[in-house]
Amino acid sequence: MIRYRQTVVTHRAPLRVDRYGNTTSERDWTRATSTTVPRVEVLPDVSTEDTGDRPVVVTGWRLITRRGVDVDLIPGDRVTALGRLLEVDGTPMRYPLGDRHHHTEVRLKAVDG
Repeated sequence: MIRYRQTVVTHRAPLRVDRYGNTTSERDWTRATSTTVPRVEVLPDVSTEDTGDRPVVVTGWRLITRRGVDVDLIPGDRVTALGRLLEVDGTPMRYPLGDRHHHTEVRLKAVDG
């Protein structure tokens, strides 16, 4: 049963500008803004392991908002949840019900290794 008792903090960093004034695809995490988002649920999702030259474990999580609530997240953002810093994995999914917003689900991941 989903109870929406967790609070997360979202982080968004602006894109860096190179020495020629061009916007790059790299984020400037020293200038990130943070927003506290209460009453969400973060649940385990798919995890994978790679035991190649360097063992890597990718742990998946899914953030779910309560009915009628959206969360301002885009690919490249980060979320602090469950005591870990997680990355947004893909595009957040916004589910409609008729012509109204029902809820939002965001896949998150942590990469260790």
